[in-house]
Amino acid sequence: MIISNLLIAIARVLDLAMSLFFWLIIIRALISWFNPDPYTSLYQFLYRVTEPVLSLVRSVMPNLGGLDISPIVVLLAIEFFKSFLIKSLYELASIF
Repeated sequence: MIISNLLIAIARVLDLAMSLFFWLIIIRALISWFNPDPYTSLYQFLYRVTEPVLSLVRSVMPNLGGLDISPIVVLLAIEFFKSFLIKSLYELASIF
């Protein structure tokens, strides 16, 4: 019972964290269309939180001639992990 509750708690926290990161990526992508001031605190926060993951994806992807689809790749990866990892944790918790 304790292990089941622990797995459910971990699944919920991971789900919340992935959902939050999903929205941060979307907000950063939307803001980038409007040529924001890079010195605002909101932009600095979004950059610091999302850039490590986006730059990792950019380093692996081929050059598409200036088209940056790394946010789309990250969003798809988040949805995959939410579907796979979170559901697997819930199913594992139901076993205990």
